[in-house]
Amino acid sequence: MQPLLVLILLPVLIGIAAELLFRDARKASLTAMLGVAVVVGLWLQAGDPSGTWNWLAALLVMPLPIAFALIAVILVYGRSQVRRGHHRH
Repeated sequence: MQPLLVLILLPVLIGIAAELLFRDARKASLTAMLGVAVVVGLWLQAGDPSGTWNWLAALLVMPLPIAFALIAVILVYGRSQVRRGHHRH
């Protein structure tokens, strides 16, 4: 359950929070990417006191949570753009 939380759920929540905080896809994407990298790195350090996971393991699993965070940013950004209703003239 803990890997599911850290690799999928937390990145999605970080992506949503970043988009709601900045309301700009570029800033939110960068914030979500860095936030997820920090969370996964800290989780690997704190969640494995025996040291069987190292920085290389974190590097190998990092694309999955970053992808989930960026997908969340894009989905929330896209929904906010639809609601604004840009009209063509």
